[in-house]
Amino acid sequence: MELLLKLLIAYLLGSIIGALWVGRILGHVDIRELGSGNAGGTNALRTQGWFFALLVVIIDVGKGMLAAGWLPFVNIPGLSVEVLIGREWLQVTCAAAAVAGHVFPIYHRFKGGKGAATLVGALVCMSWQILVVVLVSWLLVVGSTGLVGLATILAVVSATVYAGFVYQVTSPVFVFLLAMSIFVMFTHRGNIERMRAGEEHRMRRLMIFRRSPGHSQSD
Repeated sequence: MELLLKLLIAYLLGSIIGALWVGRILGHVDIRELGSGNAGGTNALRTQGWFFALLVVIIDVGKGMLAAGWLPFVNIPGLSVEVLIGREWLQVTCAAAAVAGHVFPIYHRFKGGKGAATLVGALVCMSWQILVVVLVSWLLVVGSTGLVGLATILAVVSATVYAGFVYQVTSPVFVFLLAMSIFVMFTHRGNIERMRAGEEHRMRRLMIFRRSPGHSQSD
C-alpha cells in the first residue's frame, strides 16, 4: 500500500503544471496555445518573459524535489512502512511518477510539458554529481547550438552514461536514468523531427558560444 499510495501522490504532484497555474494567476494565459505549445519553462521564456518562466521553473523543479526528496521518506499516519521496498527504489519510482504526471497531468486532460524541469528537481535530491553532469552538458550544448531540446536530450543521456560508470547497471539510479533517457526522447520526439528537418527554433539569447559577427551563422 505504501508504494501505491506514494506513487499516486507523486503523480498528482507532477500533474501540477507550473506554466498553466502561473498563466491563470498572472493573466489567464494558456501557454499551450502560444509558441511551441509546450507547457514548460522554455516556451514560457520565449512567449512570456523571464519572470513568468522563473515562476514556472520554481514550481516544476520544486515538485520534483518533493517527489524524490520528501515523499519516499515521510511516514504517512495509519500506513505501515513496507520494509521489502528499498528507499532508493521508492525514491526513483516516485520521481518517475512525478515526471510522468508533468507530461500527462490528470488536471489538464493529460496534456502537459516534457518533464525536464521536474527531472532536474528529482536529481537535486538524488545525486548532486549527476545533477552537475546534467547542467554542464545542457549548458555546453545549448550554449553552442541554441537548441534546447537537443541540449535536454543529451544532458539526460550524458547523466545515464555517467551513472553507468559510477553505479552498477542494476542500481536504482542507473535504471531510473536509463528509463528517463528513453522517456525524454519520447517527449521530445517533435523536437527531433524538427531538428532533422532543420526547422527547430534556436534560443539565440542562450548561445554563449555564439560566433563573432564576422562569421556566417546558419540555422
